Amino acid sequence: MHIHILGICGTFMGGIAAIARAAGHKVTGCDANVYPPMSTQLQAQGIELIEGFAADQIKLEPDLFVAGNVVARGNALMEEILNRGLPYTSGPQWLAENVLRGQWVLAVAGTHGKTTTTSMLTWMLEHGGLNPGFLIGGVPENFGISARRTDSNFFVIEADEYDTAFFDKRSKFVHYHPRTTILNNLEFDHADIFADLAAIETQFHHLVRTVPGNGLIVSNGADANLDRVLKRGCWTPIERYGIHSGWQAGARHTDGFDVQFNGIQQGRVRWDIIGEHNVANALAAIAAARHAGVPAGMAIEALSTFKNVKRRMETKGVARGVTVYDDFAHHPTAIATTIAGLRAKIGKARLIAVLEPRSNTMKQGALKDQLAGSLSEADQVFCYSAGLGWDAAAVLAPLGAKACVGDNFATLIAQIASASRVGDHVLIMSNGGFGGIHDKLLQHLRE
Repeated sequence: MHIHILGICGTFMGGIAAIARAAGHKVTGCDANVYPPMSTQLQAQGIELIEGFAADQIKLEPDLFVAGNVVARGNALMEEILNRGLPYTSGPQWLAENVLRGQWVLAVAGTHGKTTTTSMLTWMLEHGGLNPGFLIGGVPENFGISARRTDSNFFVIEADEYDTAFFDKRSKFVHYHPRTTILNNLEFDHADIFADLAAIETQFHHLVRTVPGNGLIVSNGADANLDRVLKRGCWTPIERYGIHSGWQAGARHTDGFDVQFNGIQQGRVRWDIIGEHNVANALAAIAAARHAGVPAGMAIEALSTFKNVKRRMETKGVARGVTVYDDFAHHPTAIATTIAGLRAKIGKARLIAVLEPRSNTMKQGALKDQLAGSLSEADQVFCYSAGLGWDAAAVLAPLGAKACVGDNFATLIAQIASASRVGDHVLIMSNGGFGGIHDKLLQHLRE
């Protein structure tokens, strides 16, 4: 079958392309942003890419068009597909019908930590010899790729609550029909498609409704919003983590922490990954892996060789004694936990936080009032304000003189470099490429 993917350069749709190609399909695709690294990754797999959404792409005569959720009405190619009555579907629907059917699906949902937890879980199953297929919204360092299909009966997927397509406004994850489900946490996000927290809770309950009675839901017991979702109706056994019953972290050690289940010691995680949020992610993944047949001790052992995910507290380099990190954090809660994790690692060393409020939620200013508080533990804060519809300087005014706001990219880099000194740690946070600021800052420091 020949499938043509609209919006192929997103992580999710690019993963679908890779899986479809590995399954023997002819795959082509188009996007408005066809550039490395995704373009080179896809082309290396024999996938032809086209820049833009010109209507004449129908001349490719694929058997099926697969539309990503970046495609809206008014898109020239999509309008031509509709006018001609050509066959089309969404990415999640294609995945459900062609890959996930008949599989033991393990899905990881939540506002924060999905990518890291999915990567941990996948590595645990790999370590346990289950050879899982997977689709992750990032690149786990242990695999070096974001998606693969295998001959295993197990498939691990990052289950996103964002909408499916312009013609299907349900969350992506309702298509996956998982047998094992992790609910990491739940907060308001995606202000561009959800009116309020209650709307997101409804989508999460749709997911809960699809988990079978012989499945398992692993839920963050400390999250009141998730408890409210589950109280709306649940027909599946639940194992909770992060509370005194169920899965919990015991004694902390300089190289990790103990794992307990219902008060019984399961083993000790030995790793160098920072942050209490990652302790919680690990507990959830251990519980889910156990349900799939990987003993807790073996899952714990896997974490000693877990290498995390690109863009999750990834050290980009050191120049003139200044360490520069890249992190995907963009929601105030994620920003706060990321800063707290780095602070725990570096102690009293200076921490310089650099933020690009780039997500649709942040651009709209839906969570702007939480931003100053989320950055308060940093010693100095730089915020790139280009493209915002609100006054970032006013929002960050509670931080006083330690906050610097500007919309000139080159000036921002120069200001950060000037403020940095030997022993500093510069944490750059954005859910986009941020103009390659990491390498540019390192080069500026070297010069």
